Amino acid sequence: MYSFYDYAYNGYLYLNNIMRPHHKRLSQLMIYSTTACQSRCKHCNIWQKPVEHLSLDDIQQIMLSRCVTRQTTVGLEGGEFILHPQASEIMAWFREHHPNYTLLSNCLASRRVIDAVRLYQPRHLYVSLDGGRETYQRMRGRDGYARVIEVVEALKNEVPLSLMFCLSPWNSFDDMDFVIDVANHYQVDVRIGIYGTMAYMVASPPTEIQQQSYILPSPLGEGSGARLRSTSENFDFVALYDKWRNGYLRLRCQSIMSSLVVHSNGDVPLCQNLDVVLGNIHRQTLDEIFNGKTSCHTQCLYSKNCNGCWINFHRKYDIILVRNIERLLPKRLIEKFYGPYQWTEDPHITYHQYLKKL
Repeated sequence: MYSFYDYAYNGYLYLNNIMRPHHKRLSQLMIYSTTACQSRCKHCNIWQKPVEHLSLDDIQQIMLSRCVTRQTTVGLEGGEFILHPQASEIMAWFREHHPNYTLLSNCLASRRVIDAVRLYQPRHLYVSLDGGRETYQRMRGRDGYARVIEVVEALKNEVPLSLMFCLSPWNSFDDMDFVIDVANHYQVDVRIGIYGTMAYMVASPPTEIQQQSYILPSPLGEGSGARLRSTSENFDFVALYDKWRNGYLRLRCQSIMSSLVVHSNGDVPLCQNLDVVLGNIHRQTLDEIFNGKTSCHTQCLYSKNCNGCWINFHRKYDIILVRNIERLLPKRLIEKFYGPYQWTEDPHITYHQYLKKL
């Protein structure tokens, strides 16, 4: 899933961004370009929002920012990005000017997704799949399973493709195993996420489920554990979730120093979890928002003190960062410059010592 170059470049960015906080550069930029969506997902309420879009002009201005480099991976999503009224123009611009971009899709408009990927050549396609046909319809409110499979079969040999599975109150480990089996059958990647109450996606007011951390329906059983171990970069994220939810795992949130999101109304939040807005691209440049004095203070404050989510977009970065530093330095020395952290109830145990037991 991640190459040596990915680790090396993110290590360089980490050092640059903590040493030069007013000159930070982005490794990831996710653009929620539209709220338009034909899904009716239980775990996401974007489809209940008024329809709004970031225009091509808005996106071009974002991409002119100094904090966005040629190495920045830009994700186009929504809602459902392919429903954006300027989807073709936006993807054509990225193909020409910033080919390091990815597309996220529910694939309900399967033919449009297939045609767009073939024509505009994103670097990666991420496809949502949360179980088989019945689970998909129950969780996402649409009978879209066959259309997802249509896209996978059409594009699996034409573009790097990942199935995106979200473990939630509305599906199960059996559904996760099913999706891993689908990925293995088609020889594509699979990414496992765990449901979290992302501020931009929850109902207003939030439902009872959305007001609390998700409790996994059961411990990792032998079957699910074995399947997870067979997938790259997923096992630790799921296995460590229970430690985090019970208050034992504490890591600094370093991802907010190099990963950013822009919402369809132009808001730029501190992170995907908190309703803390750094600024709005319609009133400031992205550089002013991301690297301004006030934002740097906010980022530093939350980076040191926030341990409030287990969202893959943020916490996977933190896991990879600290586990790799532990390969080079003893934990007690890491804490001299990183600060106190722990993986489990035992504050002395390392990542590899804990994962070795599972």
